[in-house]
Amino acid sequence: MEWTPDILGKDFQSCGFEAAGPDGVTRHATLVRHRTEGTSTSDRGSGRASYGAVLFLHGWSDYFFNTELARFWAGQGYDFYALDMHNHGRSLQSNTPGGYVADLRYYDAEIDRAMELIRDDRSGYPEGTLTLMGHSTGGLVAALWASRHPGQVQFLILDSPWLEMHGSSLVRRAAHAMVAPLARFRPETVLRLPERGFYFRSISSSAEGEWVLDEQYRPPFAFPVRAGWLSAVFAGHSQVSRGLNLEIPVLVLTSAASANGMVWQESMRRSDAVLDVGIIALRAMALGRTVTLERIDGGLHDVFLSAPEVRKDAYERLARWIRGFMRHGALEGQEERDT
Repeated sequence: MEWTPDILGKDFQSCGFEAAGPDGVTRHATLVRHRTEGTSTSDRGSGRASYGAVLFLHGWSDYFFNTELARFWAGQGYDFYALDMHNHGRSLQSNTPGGYVADLRYYDAEIDRAMELIRDDRSGYPEGTLTLMGHSTGGLVAALWASRHPGQVQFLILDSPWLEMHGSSLVRRAAHAMVAPLARFRPETVLRLPERGFYFRSISSSAEGEWVLDEQYRPPFAFPVRAGWLSAVFAGHSQVSRGLNLEIPVLVLTSAASANGMVWQESMRRSDAVLDVGIIALRAMALGRTVTLERIDGGLHDVFLSAPEVRKDAYERLARWIRGFMRHGALEGQEERDT
């Protein structure tokens, strides 16, 4: 495992690796870590308090760039890692279509491998807990992975997870029925759907937002929507609608409101312009037995990219959940080990 300086600059390193999916195809992914001065691998066991590690999964047509999120977790006493999954961000390759996956289970191998790399990288620290965090499509992938890998992570945090289509499952079933034949026989066919760059407009410093984005990794209009990819997402939604029966504590954060439409609205600066937050909140209750839902007033699709005062509220709510669930569990575990 070779860590090299990352595009995010100081305190960030990345490591590319290969992982073979259940279909036998080997794919390239990239693990990013946040490591401040004095906490390099050679300093392991130096006594720095650590409650465990967090692995973050980005959304579709996206990559990890939120340094503020990484530093928040470091401030809470957790080692932070992020995975640029295959066909995304740092893992993009010229011979494969950006953002494409034919089955969401194909991500499992690289998530599994990332977990192994994290454990190796943290050798010398107290074992602590392992938390999986995902945004949008990455939230859907994270929830499905956790359901297929019980006991591998202790906590699940989802930031505006894409758990269902706009409207209802009826809309999704009708759309899936139309896409399924094309997905089966010509899965990489590009679907001619309306392009909306409203969310990008609200977050990118090249438009009206505050975040510096690499447009190769996060294109303004996203990657082309392909039939096989959309069918894979629909299949994931169907699994969620039937219930995932997660036994671990789950936190779901969403905006308090959605803004949909084919023309720009000022309300898109303070709402989710991508998902239907009402149906997401409903589907969140199907994830497991212990689910906390936080609705963030003024939140964008990624609540941690919202306006400063809004994301301050989101971070405070996340910190409260960390204290109530994650820290409390860590202290209980330490007491058991001491006895």
